[in-house]
Amino acid sequence: MPHRDSDGRSSRRTGGSPEPAPVTQPPPRPPLDLSLLRTFLAVHRSGSFTAAARLLGLSQPTVTTQVRSLEQQLGRELFERRPRGAVPTSVADELASQVAGPLDALAAVADRGPLAPAKAPDPVHLAGPAELLCTRVLPALAPLTERGVRLRVTLGLTDELLDGLRGGRFDLVISTMRLRGRTLSAVPLADEEFVLVASPAWAQRIGPDRVAAEGAAALRGVPLVAYAEDLPIARRYWWHVFGERLTARPALTVPDLRGVRAAVVAGAGVTVLPRYLCLDELASGALVPLLLPEDPPINTGYLAQRPGTPDNPHVRLVRDRLLQAGPSW
Repeated sequence: MPHRDSDGRSSRRTGGSPEPAPVTQPPPRPPLDLSLLRTFLAVHRSGSFTAAARLLGLSQPTVTTQVRSLEQQLGRELFERRPRGAVPTSVADELASQVAGPLDALAAVADRGPLAPAKAPDPVHLAGPAELLCTRVLPALAPLTERGVRLRVTLGLTDELLDGLRGGRFDLVISTMRLRGRTLSAVPLADEEFVLVASPAWAQRIGPDRVAAEGAAALRGVPLVAYAEDLPIARRYWWHVFGERLTARPALTVPDLRGVRAAVVAGAGVTVLPRYLCLDELASGALVPLLLPEDPPINTGYLAQRPGTPDNPHVRLVRDRLLQAGPSW
């Protein structure tokens, strides 16, 4: 029968399904705070909350609070907290790719003002092992100084330099080991082949072709010159070529392979060197290879960089020049 609605109009009920309830739209999400995004990007680039705090001039708890606030707004986790730093999730990588360009552009305007002339690119901070940088890298980069590139070079061990790269101290690091994780990106730069060498006098005392015939046994009692007490390069050579562990103690150690080379040329004993570092000595006869294995040990060097770093054109110039020159080393 007819039914009168509350507004006085009549309607007829039917036995069909009730009318669907109106769809309620979720409230619009408030815009993200630019200061939170700036803090997030600093953590993403530096790889840790502590390093980001130093870059931003904030306390570490403040940085942690701001990142957590951003995570709550997004409803997604941005970083995995680990003892050695903060590892970005795929959500963080995607967010960084979206906000890095606009935030860097805003920072550039804020630093110099919209009407000020563009400033010259910042110096390029490059770090890596002393031997490779001094003998191959710097000669390759020397022509870039005429193009206005300013270089600031740091020498050191890979682990410490990679920590500095994560913390924002360096733009590029030449790493002697393959990188793991997503806080840094790396591409192969150059392969270094290791060669067992001695002075001509020691090669004669050991005996021609004796190492090829007897293996490591031919070197027992011969003084060993090394980079460090634990013989990192020689141990790898012994295991790769001779198939046995090296247990000898070095007669002389010096934490620079150029010093190792000089000592062996002077007759201190035998050593293992990257071939690029002793090409001249091998050509002149000042050093003699004791063995030429078909499968020599090879180590790949990598050029490492933080993903999403500010777009300094001189960093790109240095990077491209190194990747061009590296294969010839």
